Amino acid sequence: MQDIMPTWVGATAKQIARGVRRGDVSATQVLADHLDHVAKTDVDLAAFRAVRGGEAVTEAEKVDEQEDLANLPLAGVPVAVKENTPVAGVPTWNGSAAVRTPVAEADHEVVRRLRGAGAVILGVTRMPELGLWGSTDDETAVTRNPWDLSRTPGGSSGGAAAAVAAGLVPIAHGNDGLGSIRIPAACCGLVGLKPGRGVVPCQLGAEDWFGLTEHGMLSTTVADAAVGFQVLAGRAQSKLVPPQRLRVGVSLRSPVRGVSPDAPNRDAVAAAGRLLAGAGHDTVPADPVYPTSLGLKGVATWFAAAAADVRDAGVDRRALQRRSRRHVTLGEWAWRRGYVREADRSAWRERSIGFFTDHSVDLLLTPALASAPPPAASWSTRSWQANMLASIRYAPYAAPWNIAGLPALVVPVGRRPDGLPLAVQLVGPPGSELLLLGVAGQFEMANPWPRHAPGYPHVGTGWPANA
Repeated sequence: MQDIMPTWVGATAKQIARGVRRGDVSATQVLADHLDHVAKTDVDLAAFRAVRGGEAVTEAEKVDEQEDLANLPLAGVPVAVKENTPVAGVPTWNGSAAVRTPVAEADHEVVRRLRGAGAVILGVTRMPELGLWGSTDDETAVTRNPWDLSRTPGGSSGGAAAAVAAGLVPIAHGNDGLGSIRIPAACCGLVGLKPGRGVVPCQLGAEDWFGLTEHGMLSTTVADAAVGFQVLAGRAQSKLVPPQRLRVGVSLRSPVRGVSPDAPNRDAVAAAGRLLAGAGHDTVPADPVYPTSLGLKGVATWFAAAAADVRDAGVDRRALQRRSRRHVTLGEWAWRRGYVREADRSAWRERSIGFFTDHSVDLLLTPALASAPPPAASWSTRSWQANMLASIRYAPYAAPWNIAGLPALVVPVGRRPDGLPLAVQLVGPPGSELLLLGVAGQFEMANPWPRHAPGYPHVGTGWPANA
């Protein structure tokens, strides 16, 4: 029988960093393992827009040359960055050739923080044009879900989620303007945290989508999610503590009238309620009131954010995909008509914060999705209406919490009858990121999920992380 060399592909970020810090493995070897895995696997997934190869090897060598690795929480960890976030030395694609900007001269602040923590930037992951859509594809490729190649990994951080679910990297950076971390996390069975407003520097596009967008990480474990969050937030690393008894509001109510969760997603919320009870928490029915005006103004802001980004970048809109051109045109109209107002967003934020005191609850539990992820297809060639309906119908639960600027997290809780992962969303008041992660950690302890999609990573006998 042929011997198969062990590999660090499939290890968690924490395991890799510990191995590099104590000298069990070099950052260079960890990177080589992952680059080999990407070369073999990403042909089927199209998770990466660009793999940095030689530049990443040089970065890994610099990590290995550092004398003091003790204070690097991501020492030698290969990380992917979403393609709308500048990484020095590569273009910033923003989801299509039409909006690609020249090679970045400097790293975005979140990339600088990742490197400062010892991470090695392996490459940049794909997203839909301008980050507008709930599926990830363009004329060059369709990004696919490792759990089922016929399904989308979601959007807009679809490439990031596909990469992590297939073990191409242990953790990946994403950003979330109307659900773009949490939706892919739910599609791909991952932990995805959208921090609250102002916790992580945003600095994206024209106006950070009018304050809706936040940077975060996608991971296979809660421990990795906590490390990644604290690095991005510029905080000292602290261990998660199991929360004391909490009172959690439970709601199946959809923010979008006429869209409701299917049976598997209702079952996921019920399963999460049982996990909360098992951890010693109390659950009570508590439905947020989603005004019709919130949905209309939220959609108007979505439109206007696209128009602002295009205007700020000086993009020729004729080069955009047809669906995006329509979106931008509507955004300009909504802006002229005064439908995009900070006062409306602030009012919803105050109402959302008040929800927790009004109902005497610490957190809110909702479905993560309303239905299964749509097919992996050339959505970029389909009509604006088809894209809008597909995105809203399967993923209505995320957007209100971007408008409110509240932290929200998606955590896996099982599988659909078709084998795709199921997840739920937990939302908290400002400053509750570590509390959300603590509860997610209780879920993971009580009901561990598969860390990767079935059949992934495509490697030999496993990794020597516990050697």
